[in-house]
Amino acid sequence: MFDPRPLVDIATAIGREAGALVQRMRASAVVSFDTKSTSTDVVTAADRASEQLVRTRLSELRPGEPVLGEEEGGTVVEGLTWVVDPIDGTVNYLYGIPWYSVSIAAQLDGESVAGAVFEPATGRMWTAARGYGSFLDGSPLRVSATTELSLSLLGYGFAYRPERRQRQADTWAGMSTRVRDMRRAGAASLDLCSVAAGRLDAYAEHGLGRWDWAAGGLVASEAGAVVRLPGSSPELGQDATFAAAPGIADEMYDALVESGFGKV
Repeated sequence: MFDPRPLVDIATAIGREAGALVQRMRASAVVSFDTKSTSTDVVTAADRASEQLVRTRLSELRPGEPVLGEEEGGTVVEGLTWVVDPIDGTVNYLYGIPWYSVSIAAQLDGESVAGAVFEPATGRMWTAARGYGSFLDGSPLRVSATTELSLSLLGYGFAYRPERRQRQADTWAGMSTRVRDMRRAGAASLDLCSVAAGRLDAYAEHGLGRWDWAAGGLVASEAGAVVRLPGSSPELGQDATFAAAPGIADEMYDALVESGFGKV
């Protein structure tokens, strides 16, 4: 029987090493950066150096296995593929906001089986293995027990393109009267982990890359969250990611659809 837990150990060790590099580089990395899809979508030298370190270590520890990374690309293949976000939350990193991570997941035939999300600024490590639960620094995680949408805390995100942001803003305005409150923190992997820990009751966002959700989505799922990944929920939009505590998941899903989330 396949046991994914040794892959978590590898992701954890490499994630810590990459996180230390990211921390050391921050002072120099934030003075020289480029942009990608728009002028607000940034990439720093630390993003590139972190991904290169992860790729190098994986080639040493798991030779021959493909890697899909945000900065250097790659493809998901049959069998095992590593999925890497060298810094998730680069804008936070750029501004010195300590809500960013190094995210590393192992996917088997396109589905996450092991993952680690490391917070360099705090030293916290979120981990999960398919069928074996999820953990924060070794302590088991469990989603919130909330059953009332009106008393739930919703995490969300924005796309980089201004025209889509405006449509999303309209959706979030509609959702604001349906829930207790809303949070936009800026790092999808950590938002998904927050659902796992019960710090958020639900989270929804469009336009995430596989590297954004590969590890965090597994952490949330293994903690008991209802997780819907891009391509699985046409009513929310083909590129939607959704995670929620089971007690409010259906009602939250319906509220998002009614608020126009699937049309942005």
